[in-house]
Amino acid sequence: MKKTKIKSLKSDFEKDVLKGLSSYPKYLDSKYIYDQKGDKLFQQIMHMPEYYLTRCEHEIINTHQKELCSIFDNKAGFDLIELGAGDGKKTKVILEGLLKADANFSYLPIDISLHSLEDLQERLLLELPDLHIEPLQGSYFKVLKRLKRYIKRKKVLLVLGSNIGNLNHKKAILFLKNIQKSMQKDDLLFMGFDQKKDPQVILNAYNDAAGITAEFNKNLLHRINKQLDANFNVDQFKHWETYNPETGTAKSFLVCQEAQQVHIKKLDLAVNFEAYESIHCEISQKYDDATVAWLANKAGLEIVNTFTDQRAYYKNYIFKKKA
Repeated sequence: MKKTKIKSLKSDFEKDVLKGLSSYPKYLDSKYIYDQKGDKLFQQIMHMPEYYLTRCEHEIINTHQKELCSIFDNKAGFDLIELGAGDGKKTKVILEGLLKADANFSYLPIDISLHSLEDLQERLLLELPDLHIEPLQGSYFKVLKRLKRYIKRKKVLLVLGSNIGNLNHKKAILFLKNIQKSMQKDDLLFMGFDQKKDPQVILNAYNDAAGITAEFNKNLLHRINKQLDANFNVDQFKHWETYNPETGTAKSFLVCQEAQQVHIKKLDLAVNFEAYESIHCEISQKYDDATVAWLANKAGLEIVNTFTDQRAYYKNYIFKKKA
């Protein structure tokens, strides 16, 4: 396998693709699925009957809108900062409640996808013209460093959609620690965690009958082909989902059905695949109360409130910084 020195590469995308496909076993970072095409595919996934997560969290926020807005509000004003804003449909329920209560706040959505942010800002300003919105583009960890300067008034940090589920426990603790470091004593973190449940329900959510999730994960290979001038035969890769009920870990793989050699011209890299060799492309971690409390404690946070849907499939927790 011919390698390119990482220092000669320009973008994080190039560096991460090189590192992942040069490793054994091979892997790719799921955050790169979310280009313009990936964003659209994920919107379709959220409407699939098998994908319960979005509906459950929407139910929680709708049911507890008034209580949540009361907890978030502050007479001196506050900043509502959302990491991984996406399409903002669930957040809109909170924004409507805050505007109805005449709350003094600014909404700062953060997302790695510029396309998503532009679409979100345009739509929200059309539907909620009184909203003060300041979009910020970037990855979670880079933008979190910038959040430390928001210290003049209360911050309420939103992480919806179980985005933390895309991280293993070690990285999740690091992520929560970085959030904790950006928080003052009166700040709050409102975060969604998908719960452990019937394993078949979880498998179905990431292996829908229509094949949208398979197309979504294969978008990683299409993006490499397009942006890095590669020649992946995408049709030779099969989407495969697993779930371990003991650890609560769902994993998505792309399995090469036939041996092939892939050339990635922009990286000057040739990658050999054996028949049935896999690329790990996504993790979706599931939780219970004890695990969430453990993660929070390790990160210097504590749980102050919990909200769930009628089936207890999903939970949103409110955290504050430990004294």
